Amino acid sequence: MAANQEDVKLLGAVASPFVFRVQLALKLKGVEYTFVAQDLKNKSEELLKYNPIHKKVPVLVHNEKPINESLVIVEYIDEAWKGYPILPTHPYNRALARFWAKFIDDKVFIASWKSVFTADEEEREKNAKEAVEALQVLENEIKGKFFGGEEPGFVDIAASFIAYWSPLIQEIAGLQLFTSEQFPKLYKWSQEFLNHPIAKEILPPRDPLFALFKARYESLHASK
Repeated sequence: MAANQEDVKLLGAVASPFVFRVQLALKLKGVEYTFVAQDLKNKSEELLKYNPIHKKVPVLVHNEKPINESLVIVEYIDEAWKGYPILPTHPYNRALARFWAKFIDDKVFIASWKSVFTADEEEREKNAKEAVEALQVLENEIKGKFFGGEEPGFVDIAASFIAYWSPLIQEIAGLQLFTSEQFPKLYKWSQEFLNHPIAKEILPPRDPLFALFKARYESLHASK
C-alpha cells in the first residue's frame, strides 16, 4: 500500500534538534503533515498514548501508527515515501551512514550538550574535551559538499544539531568548541547546510531558541 500523505502528523517541540531532523526529512520528501506542538512539562494524553515508553518527542504518526526515535523515524520516512533519497542505495554505504549517525548521537551530541548543561565544572571540561575529539573525527570524514554528497542525506540530517544548536548553546556558555579555525571543513559544511533552502525554511527562529536555552543554563548554574 502506498504511503498516505493525508494522514501524517508529527508530535514535536520547536526547540528540539531531534524534531527538526524529522521535519527536514519530511520536507525533503515533500510529505504533507500536521505539526502538533507538545508541552514537555505538561505531557499530553496524545503523547503518552503514542509514546508510552519514553514519553518524549518526536513521534511520527502515520495512519494512526506511531514511530518513535528521530533516526528511526527518518529511516521510516525514507522507506515509506518515494522521491528524494535520504539513505544511500548501496547496503555498505547505508551501513556507513547509520554508523556515522549513531556516532553523532553517542559522541558528539551527548558530549556537546553536557559541556554546557552540566553543573559540575570538572565534568563540563571533560565533556568539552570529548566533544572536540569527536568533532575532529567528523572533520576528517567530510569528503564533499555534504556528508551525503551534493545534497543533504542521512548523516547531514543527524548532524544538524552541530550546524545550528551547537554554536548557539556554546555561545551561551562562553565556549569555543566548534570554530572555523579548528574545523574548517566541518564549518564550511555547516554553512552549506544552514543555507540549504529547505533547512533554512524550517529552522526555528534563533532569538526565542537562544532565550530558552539561556534560561535553562542560568537556572542550572543558579542552583549550584
